[in-house]
Formats: sequence, C-alpha cells, structure tokens
Amino acid sequence: MTEITVTKNDAGQRADRFLTKAYPNLSLPLICKLMRKKRIKLNGARTEPNVKLSEGDVFRFYLSDELLDTGGREKTADFREVPPEIDVIYEDENILLCDKPVGMVVHEDNDNTSDTLINRIKCCLWKQGEYDPESEQSFVPALCNRIDRNTGGIVIAAKNAESLRVLNQKIRDRELVKLYLCVVQGELPKRADTLTAYLEKLSDENRVIVSDRKTPQNRTILTKYRVLETRGGNSLLEVDLLTGRTHQIRISRMWGIRSSATGSTEATSSTRRSATTCRRCTPTSCGSSSPLRRAAWST
Repeated sequence: MTEITVTKNDAGQRADRFLTKAYPNLSLPLICKLMRKKRIKLNGARTEPNVKLSEGDVFRFYLSDELLDTGGREKTADFREVPPEIDVIYEDENILLCDKPVGMVVHEDNDNTSDTLINRIKCCLWKQGEYDPESEQSFVPALCNRIDRNTGGIVIAAKNAESLRVLNQKIRDRELVKLYLCVVQGELPKRADTLTAYLEKLSDENRVIVSDRKTPQNRTILTKYRVLETRGGNSLLEVDLLTGRTHQIRISRMWGIRSSATGSTEATSSTRRSATTCRRCTPTSCGSSSPLRRAAWST
C-alpha cells in the first residue's frame, strides 16, 4: 500500500486529473476502474473521479510499483539545462510578468527546442528556490497566455496552482485586457472599427481562408482596432482580439483593405507581409512615448 497527501498546489482539481499528472502510467479509464474496485481510496473510502481535492486529503493506493512510477514526469527537455535569463517586468510571490523577445518560442515546438520561455522561467524560479520539481506532485509553473515565436511582448506566468486558476478565469471572463501593437502597411479608412469575418483553417495545407459568408466549415473572427499613429505610409494600430483564431491579426488587416469583388481572401506568403510586427502590451503602455510603441515603429 502506498499513501500520499494532497498539498496546497494539488488542491482544487479533480481527483482523476491530479492522478494523471502525479502518475503518468495511470490513464483516465484505468483510474475510473481502480476507484470502482477500491484499489484507489481517498481518505480511507471509495471515491469518484470528479471529486474536488482539498489540502490534506490522503490517497491510498493498492497498486504495483510499476503503475505508481513517477519517472514520466519532466521527461521533456530538462529546464535546468537552459539559461535562466529573462526580462522580468513584474514579480511577486504568486506571478511573474516578463517581456518575451521576438524569435523565442513559449513552449517546445515540433523541433523539440529546449530553450523556451517557460523552461527559462522554471530555471529562474528553481535557482531562486521558488520551485522544486522533486517536491511537487502535480504542479509546475505555467504560462497564462501565449504569443507566437515572431511576436514579442508581455507573458504572464503563475508560480502556484491557485494563481494559475485565478488568472485563467480572469482571462476567460475578459477581466484581463490583452492588446497588441501592430505596424501595418498603408492607411485604414477608419480610425477605429470592429472587423467581422469568417475564417476556415486548412491545417493540412498550412493556410487559412477568410470570407464574408458563414459556412459550416468556418468560424467567426472579431477584431477591434484603433489607429494610434500614421507615418511614412504605415499605420500603428492597437488591436484587441475579441476572438482568438490562427493568423487573426494578419487576416483582419487584409480583410479591411481587400477588394470586395471576390468576397474571400486567402493568406499567402505575400499578403502576410501586410502586418509587419506585433507586440502585446497593456492599455497604459501605449502612450506616444512608451517603449513598446517606440519598439513597434523601430521593427
């Protein structure tokens, strides 16, 4: 028999979700079966997969050591092997905000790049003594928002499970405003507007098609913008993505200036250049002298 106690960072999640994180060899169907047969008990009694855990709860396992092997955790690239240097904008005991540079990925991609933003953050917290993977059963520091490799800007990381849940909920409820600074070629007919279109993603062909007609295959995209400044035939926009779709800023920019003759537009290598740079910011950082605004023009 093996016994573990639920910690503060483990509390608040479903029992089955916690167990799949703590023990990679336990699948969700297997957990349900083992709970039904009372080979996994919570606080000495039979439990259900959807029970929410509290700090101090005790799991008892009547299972083989093989099933309870935790060697699968942190099998991805070891964060301790990457440099810990990050540009921290704000930090307290719960969260960390950093400025991600253009060219860095936030998570490992298809190239299995180990030098990612989240790995740098983990390494930084580990060196500061704020994160010890050996003492955690299910939690790892996590990002609350993501931006593309070729986009720079503010990324929020949660240092504990409670902060991660709170921030994710605030983002879902749109209590936390996320804006982009975007330099585009040309001038827009309106200083501010909300663009509506319909986007179909063709994953196999690595492209998207946008249209003014709703079909069963496409999804609505809503993009709100305002022009902050025009200079040399280019425009600096503040963009609020009311929906989050693939290439939405680029697509919305093309849609705003497209010829209405065809009723549809396709994202290609040439038209993608219509949006030349993006940078995530906060409303207070978009003043005329803000570093983010100057950085967007200089790209």
